[in-house]
Amino acid sequence: MATTTPTGVRGDSRSATTPDSAPMTHPQIMKALSGLMLGMFVAILSSTIVSNALPQIISDLGGSQSSYTWVVTAALLSMTAATPLWGKLADLFSKKLLVQISLVIYVLGSVVAGMSQNTGTLIACRVVQGIGVGGLSALAQIVMAAMISPRERGRYSGYLGAVFAVATVGGPLLGGVITDTDWLGWRWCFYVGVPFAVIALIVLQRTLKLPVVRRDVKVDWLGAFLISAAVSVLLIWVTQAGDSFDWISWQTWVMTGGAVLLGVLFVLVESRASDPIIPLRLFRNKTISLASAASLFVGIAMFSGTVFFSQYFQLARNESPTMSGILTIPMIGGLFVSSTVSGQIITRTGRWKAWLVSGGVLLTAGLGLLGTLRHDTPYWRIALFMALTGLGLGMMMQNLVLATQNQVAPEDLGAASSVVTFFRSLGGAMGVSALGAVMAHQVTDYVKEGLAALGPKAAALGHGGTGGGGIPDLDKLPAPIREVIESAYGHGVGDVFLYAAPFALLGLVLVVFIKEVALQSKPLTGTSATASSAE
Repeated sequence: MATTTPTGVRGDSRSATTPDSAPMTHPQIMKALSGLMLGMFVAILSSTIVSNALPQIISDLGGSQSSYTWVVTAALLSMTAATPLWGKLADLFSKKLLVQISLVIYVLGSVVAGMSQNTGTLIACRVVQGIGVGGLSALAQIVMAAMISPRERGRYSGYLGAVFAVATVGGPLLGGVITDTDWLGWRWCFYVGVPFAVIALIVLQRTLKLPVVRRDVKVDWLGAFLISAAVSVLLIWVTQAGDSFDWISWQTWVMTGGAVLLGVLFVLVESRASDPIIPLRLFRNKTISLASAASLFVGIAMFSGTVFFSQYFQLARNESPTMSGILTIPMIGGLFVSSTVSGQIITRTGRWKAWLVSGGVLLTAGLGLLGTLRHDTPYWRIALFMALTGLGLGMMMQNLVLATQNQVAPEDLGAASSVVTFFRSLGGAMGVSALGAVMAHQVTDYVKEGLAALGPKAAALGHGGTGGGGIPDLDKLPAPIREVIESAYGHGVGDVFLYAAPFALLGLVLVVFIKEVALQSKPLTGTSATASSAE
């Protein structure tokens, strides 16, 4: 019987999976997930499409290496800070409506980003984009968990991983082609995702049907503010330290002290809130605590690979934006294969821990080997190292969320899922910020050493036309200077991966201690709350 929900949406509760209804068939699930996967595609596309275009974007807008890092970090920062709030809202309100709102936020940010005339405006728009992408990333896992049992979810997590892989490889390729096409230009990197988002909105409205849970509670806005502020201050410090001020300085003490204070206040508020943004009781569960910590380190590896490879191929090997995207296919291919295959096998066997451990081993090995990169490293070696890294990421990324969702009550599903996504985004944001600062420092040192080796005249040229730390235009440099710049970026990016490898190793150690629990056979719908209608 059709009923009216608190959000004013009418529908038939029989159209969605409920504790009392028959499980959805595979075609029904795929139809329901079609709009969601399209939304996920848009989210990942927006994150990766600018990677190969960034050197050209920053050059045209007169930015520096710091601006380059901030364009990436700004989106990661806002995505990270907003993720817990999206997760909590999903426990209280219409998940479908929240997905649509996040898509609209993404579209608005993208349109204005394409009109940017300076790096400041672009960075601000990336913040807006990040809020929308954070919603899509967190809600995709939550919506899927509301419809599908943990045992079956491995299969569909693999599909989401495949969408992630296609968007990740398609983004840089499409961004490279757009940037290299004179009559389009890099601004269309921001416009091209808008039609996909509009289509996703329409498809979601027609296909996604979920039970709306009636819960009369208030959102913990103070907790949301405190965790957002703590994360923002921490990430701003990581990004600026070593560039705008020294790592050991009064600014460092103020910002780190402020982040710690805000974090302590957040814990105090959450411990007393009737319905907290992140229920602290979740961390009493060993699996959730270990999976969250492991996700932090996986995020460092995941985002570092997608961000710094574009600089490596364009600035260390002088490849075009389009070719840079093509050359990263081995990593994305590995991610595609491992996420799809592991999801299918997990669904058949119900066993997931072996995949997490194997993924940790491959990820650590891949990053360690990528640490040997130089500007003249044979490509077949790079391809092999990238494939190992991609295989490891595919085995760990979705399955850490799956292990967490298998351990929580229905009313905590959104919060628990967003916690793992939050730590992954936090790791990515911190990793890109810190490793970006490390790379800028290393490249500067290597350039100085290389120019000094060429003699006093070359040393007097400083960065050889890079504008005191800006992104160099290799085609405008004399051959000896260009070789110095290429060597510096090749060695600098190699150092980035070498520093990222120990974090992957820490992630491996953590997953070893996660206890494997048999996957449940029923979807986590609202057993403790009233499902009043389908969305």
